[in-house]
Parts: sequence; C-alpha cells; structure tokens
Amino acid sequence: MVQRRTFLGLLAGGATAALAGCSLGSTARGDGAVAGETLTLTTTTSTYDTGLLDEVNAAFTDEFGAKVDAVAQGTGAALETARNGDSDVVMVHARSLEDEFLRQGYGINRRDLMFNDFVVVGPESDPAGIDGLGSATEAFQTIAESQSTFVSRGDNSGTHTKELIIWDEADVEPGGAWYRETGSGMGEALNQANLSEAYTLSDRGTFISQRSELDLGIRVQGPIEDGPELLANPYGVIAVNPAVHESVNYDLAMAYIGFVTSPQGQQLIEEYTVDGNQLFFPRALSEDPDFQQYVPEGWDADN
Repeated sequence: MVQRRTFLGLLAGGATAALAGCSLGSTARGDGAVAGETLTLTTTTSTYDTGLLDEVNAAFTDEFGAKVDAVAQGTGAALETARNGDSDVVMVHARSLEDEFLRQGYGINRRDLMFNDFVVVGPESDPAGIDGLGSATEAFQTIAESQSTFVSRGDNSGTHTKELIIWDEADVEPGGAWYRETGSGMGEALNQANLSEAYTLSDRGTFISQRSELDLGIRVQGPIEDGPELLANPYGVIAVNPAVHESVNYDLAMAYIGFVTSPQGQQLIEEYTVDGNQLFFPRALSEDPDFQQYVPEGWDADN
C-alpha cells in the first residue's frame, strides 16, 4: 500500500495534516451580508448522486443563511450553463474543460477542492478477462479486441472526457454494437452496465454509493488502491466571472468557495462516508500552495 499512501499524500498536499484537530465550528460565522440569498451551483452528477452535496450545502446554509440551488449535470453541461450566465459557481472534474473555461474568461478564482479516482467496473463473469490488470489502457484494448459490451456516458462529462483520454492512450477508436453511449449521468450509466452485463468507467464515489444495488465489481483499480495514475480524478471549484455576466452572485460564489476550501468544509469532505467508505479526499489545504490551481495548467504570465 506504499503507492496508495504516496498518491494520497501528493494529491492532498498536506490537507489531512492541516485538518487534524479542526472542529466544525472553526470557521467564523457569516456577517449576514449574503443571508437569505440563493446560490446557483452547477456540478457533476457524482457530487450529487453520492450525497456529498447534501452534507456540504446544508452546512453552508447553516453557516451563512444562504440557500444553494444545486443543478447536477455532466461537467461539460455544467460549464456550458455557467458560460450562459445561469450559474454562479461550478464544481467539476475535467481539468482540460476547466482550463478552456478559464482561458475564455468565463471563470475566475479556481481552487483545487478534492479528489478521488476512476475505476473500471464490470460483471462478475468478466468476459474480457481484465480483472486485476494494472493498466487502464490495456484493459480498454482488451475490451475492444474481445468486443465485450462497454457502456459510455457519452455526455461530455468529466468521466466521459477521461474515458476518451484512455481510449486515445490505448490507440482505440471505440464504436460498433459493443460500444453503447447513454448520454446520461453516472448513476444511469452504471444501471445500464448492470442490466447489460457490461463494463463502464465510473468515479469511485458514485460506484461505492450504488454498489449494493449492482451486480458489478471493480475490475481495474484507480491510484487510490494502487492502480494507474491515469485514473486520478481531481475536482475543482470555480466562480463565474462577474465581468462577463453581471447577473451572477459573485459575493455569494466566493463565500461558497471559501467555505468548501476552509478547514470546516474540507473536514466535511474528509469525513463523508458511505457504508464506512470515504468517497472523496480533501485537497484545498496545503503547506505548499500551488499557484497553478488558479490558472490553466501550463499558463505562463510572460507569454
């Protein structure tokens, strides 16, 4: 388990240590400036389906007296809603799409928030014989070669974006009768894979939260359980730029970002479990803050 500990330590960047001993009452209570207002949050289906948002948003409302209207969409749709000015803040998990959103000027003040990982799940019969493989690309190549049924979200979500990256790394162009796109959220994709005795790519949190209702198991682990780094799944939170959309509630968005990245918010994320399993790992707090979290990856101020 050395690799797992190293992976968690690198991504958390000291967050767990920073959280030690923090009480949930450590954040100063809001001054009432945003009390009674409503924040529109567009977010991924994984944060919604796992129940994490219910926990975090209820605590935010208690702290600030403001409500959160959470709209669960795939990452691509959540960012598009924000581009149209119909969201105040986004919580998503596809850095390439987040970077595009930032470069276009629609988002500002991005913060690393938390992480988990992706896993390849499939039926107990494992028709492609990928169980226990240490490579996601090898697993995808094997699924394609055997033409075993694969259910894709096909919705430009963070999970779908990661899936396409893996197919590209595997040098496979998926298609044909064995490859089925649902255009749906993670929960529905898992249900379809279950009904079809198929494989799919899932974030670990959603799979764990629905595992008791599925006849699927993890066939290829992500880096949290010593699997490939390719399956890492970081989440970010971004305020919509009020210079582009004057109607957005920027003050409330920044209050929310401040809350979920505070010791209180990070402790809520760390302590949220389903059936004793931690679904997400806090990442916002670090003894060595990374400027790159605020801007597109590889951004150079001199160019």
